[in-house]
Amino acid sequence: MSQQEEGQSDRKRYEFQKVIEDLKQYEGSGTQLVTIYIPSDKQISDVVAHVTQEHSEASNIKSKQTRTNVQDALTSIKDRLRYYDTFPPDNGIVIFSGAINSGGGQTTMVTKALEDPPEPVQSFRYHCDSAFLTEPLEEMLGDKGLYGLVVLDRREANVGWLKGKRVEPVKSASSLVPGKQRKGGQSAQRFARLRLEAIDNFYQEVAGMANDLFVPKRHEMDGVLVGGPSPTKDEFLDGDYLHHELRDMVLGKFDVSYTDESGLYDIVDAASETLADAEVMKDKQEMETFFKELNEGDLATYGFEPTRKNLVMGAVDRLLLSEDLRKDVVVYDCGDKEEYEFIDRRKNTPEHTCGDGSEAEMVEREDAIEYLMTIAEQRGTETKFISTDFEKGEQLLNAFGGVAGILRYSTGV
Repeated sequence: MSQQEEGQSDRKRYEFQKVIEDLKQYEGSGTQLVTIYIPSDKQISDVVAHVTQEHSEASNIKSKQTRTNVQDALTSIKDRLRYYDTFPPDNGIVIFSGAINSGGGQTTMVTKALEDPPEPVQSFRYHCDSAFLTEPLEEMLGDKGLYGLVVLDRREANVGWLKGKRVEPVKSASSLVPGKQRKGGQSAQRFARLRLEAIDNFYQEVAGMANDLFVPKRHEMDGVLVGGPSPTKDEFLDGDYLHHELRDMVLGKFDVSYTDESGLYDIVDAASETLADAEVMKDKQEMETFFKELNEGDLATYGFEPTRKNLVMGAVDRLLLSEDLRKDVVVYDCGDKEEYEFIDRRKNTPEHTCGDGSEAEMVEREDAIEYLMTIAEQRGTETKFISTDFEKGEQLLNAFGGVAGILRYSTGV
């Protein structure tokens, strides 16, 4: 995928994410919010027939208000379907329609059609409830990459997932393997045998945890990472304890010092080269570059206004935006120039006094991410969304306002 295509994909994913956030806030009185998922191979005429049938059956709803709202939603959906030819776009369509509560006992009719979602709609679904059905869309937008994680020594073990950028500890176990010093009265040979049996039993227990967790997901997984001290991890893998399909998915074994839950995070770091294509490592590498330039170089910019100025100059190579950034940009007309406010999305538009003391006139208010991405696209700047699921990602949001950039050249801004 080219840089331009990646940028378009990121923008589409963000726009879908924003719509989903809005849809999840809507509520209907009773089961009157209608959601339809339409795959690309479903003929539009068949969908219209289904909606027409649902409209007819809705006449049996006892509540007059609910009946009217459901039928109005279905009529709106039929009207929207007229815009399409025989089949939907490549990845299908998702349509949401219904009367949402707008306060004071009032309702407002909302209809949204999301064309060509990030992944194909798998099957036709008609859903009528007090909330819109957004879960299938959220799954499409979920983090990509699924890895099984195992860390163990002869005392304890932990098993979990790396899902996109998130480490999820799931299961743990403690062993009954005795220490290397035998108790009085035991022969060295007997003690060694009992210890080997205990180690073998523990490895089997760890493999059982891993097999139970990973085997059902093996067709969705991208690999398995095993970590721990030597020779433990080597004995575990060489002993064929894991399910044979999982053994074939082991991407590598890695030295980690800890085998508690923190060891799961350590193995992700230790496997950085192996996981070079995993989103978590890409985010970490971008933030490492940013902090290196911030502390040792002069190719870092951060904060809305300095980053905006550098973007307009064409000086930003990579724009770094926090995935959790929820801000708006308000543009004001100040005579011969424009001035800006960077505000929380939930706040009202503030009054603004221009730098020369005159009263400003608001020109527009726009989502900050879309505003900055538009400038970035015009200047050939690559946009990177950074997760808050690791320390430096959190710092981007909390310490730098969720906006930063790595420059092509120093500007002094």
